Amino acid sequence: MQVNLSGSEWKLMNRLWAHSPRTITELTAELKEETGWGKNTIITMLGRLEAKGAVRHEEGARAKRYFPAIPKEDAARAETESFLSRVYGGSLGLMMSAMVESRQLTEADIAELSAILEKAGGEEA
Repeated sequence: MQVNLSGSEWKLMNRLWAHSPRTITELTAELKEETGWGKNTIITMLGRLEAKGAVRHEEGARAKRYFPAIPKEDAARAETESFLSRVYGGSLGLMMSAMVESRQLTEADIAELSAILEKAGGEEA
């Protein structure tokens, strides 16, 4: 399942991926200082995320308990594919070229990418 998340939804989902389950009260307390969101904003966002299939809830003794319904890795992969498609026409090479030309890659980044490419090159199709 591919779910596209807004920047705000990523903030809420990251809380749920880090610690689940969470109630609306807990999420509001955890996100209030960083975002300024109140209870009604959290309720609205959770409703949107449930409609997208990203979040599910269970009825608790006193309050609903919310859980992520998708793995973070799946959401990150979908976001990466969407970004590449929108910004670079789906070309990873074009994106990497832009990063190299703007000198955005550190030596550690280059080493990590080399290891990833070496691993990919060693895999048989």
